[in-house]
Amino acid sequence: MTIAFSRTPDGDIVSDHHLIAQVLGEALPYIDFLKGKTLVIKLGGSTLEHQRMVMQDIVWLHALGAHPVLVHGGGPYINEWLKKLNLPARFENGLRVTDAPTLEVVRMVLLGQVNQGLVLMTSQLGGKAIGLSGTDGSMVHAHIADERLGFVGEIEAVDPTPVQALISQGYIPIVSPLGEGPDGICLNINADLVAAHLAGALDAEKLIFLSNVTGICRADGSLISELSEVEAKKLIEEGVINGGMIPKVSACLDALAAVPRVHIVDGRESHVLLRELFTDQGAGTMIIR
Repeated sequence: MTIAFSRTPDGDIVSDHHLIAQVLGEALPYIDFLKGKTLVIKLGGSTLEHQRMVMQDIVWLHALGAHPVLVHGGGPYINEWLKKLNLPARFENGLRVTDAPTLEVVRMVLLGQVNQGLVLMTSQLGGKAIGLSGTDGSMVHAHIADERLGFVGEIEAVDPTPVQALISQGYIPIVSPLGEGPDGICLNINADLVAAHLAGALDAEKLIFLSNVTGICRADGSLISELSEVEAKKLIEEGVINGGMIPKVSACLDALAAVPRVHIVDGRESHVLLRELFTDQGAGTMIIR
């Protein structure tokens, strides 16, 4: 048997055995704390190309006794299909303008391509997942947010029963961000908001946004590893948090009404979920009440 050796930042030489013991020693209290707890993880469309590593982490989290629930987006794939079909992709205040033909594409991509792809990948990685959307079991009730946006929904209520039933049966629920509107119409809903409302309805321990940014940064570009609700609002007022980060941080702040901790981490980073959840240092930004 070959034992590899490496040097610590202090110059001490340690073997792989010591490193394994060190990592496990640090991780065990976190593993113990998360057993039986619900974690809602939002996988953004911009980080879907890194989905295999994310799904591996989720399968391991499930094996360790946590209850991960995944909510996914699919924006880049929807844009690709709209382009193929010569349909325009239009946005207002970060929300996709969704007319009837666009809604068909949104449903086809989210349910047929992204959701089923993630379910099959979970199976390949040794996990058990079931895909569903906010329209299953009338889980996400919504109304039309603004006539100018077309079939875009604003959430009224979330019934977590379908997701809870899957968790109790030992499955990893994978949720598409669609909702049911008046008279049973299907509505396209921002995935960040679905994740935030679902986390609240499930009384989740944590809500984790996997994004294409390292987290929330100061004006000088350095990462803020932890901040409070009040500090986050101040950074928005000062313009430090700006552009596309504003709706994401706003969804985080909304979620804090029901969830004690919300994380924003870089979904492109290898095994970022394990780093954020099981190490003292973490990986992104944690916002606390």
